[in-house]
Amino acid sequence: QVQLVESGGGSVQAGGSLRLSCAASGRITRINVMAWYRQAPGNQRELVATIRSHGTTNYADSVKGRFTIARDNAKNTVYLQMNSLNPEDTAVYYCNAEGLVYYVCSGNVCASGEGDYWGQGTQVTVSS
Repeated sequence: QVQLVESGGGSVQAGGSLRLSCAASGRITRINVMAWYRQAPGNQRELVATIRSHGTTNYADSVKGRFTIARDNAKNTVYLQMNSLNPEDTAVYYCNAEGLVYYVCSGNVCASGEGDYWGQGTQVTVSS
């Protein structure tokens, strides 16, 4: 069974930093894209940053120059370093794995599958 577990959220004052982590567990062969999304109260979920398996990154304009996404393919883990935080960054942050390839075995018979998965979310609160 595949699971994504986030950690590292919390409360910080404006100008501060936080580092989020998201580890994917299970019998995982590869993950195409890992990403961070966020959702503030009353708002739709929005994309924050993505990183492909070979390292290409993409950022929302609102976080460019302040946030850095990175991944460790050997650990199936993605990170989000958030600097110069401001109150507008307050939201629940969700980890996403797109194109995750896994395998399941029953006895000596194994089969592979692919899907998209979400973490449970971690709260980030920035006070002014």
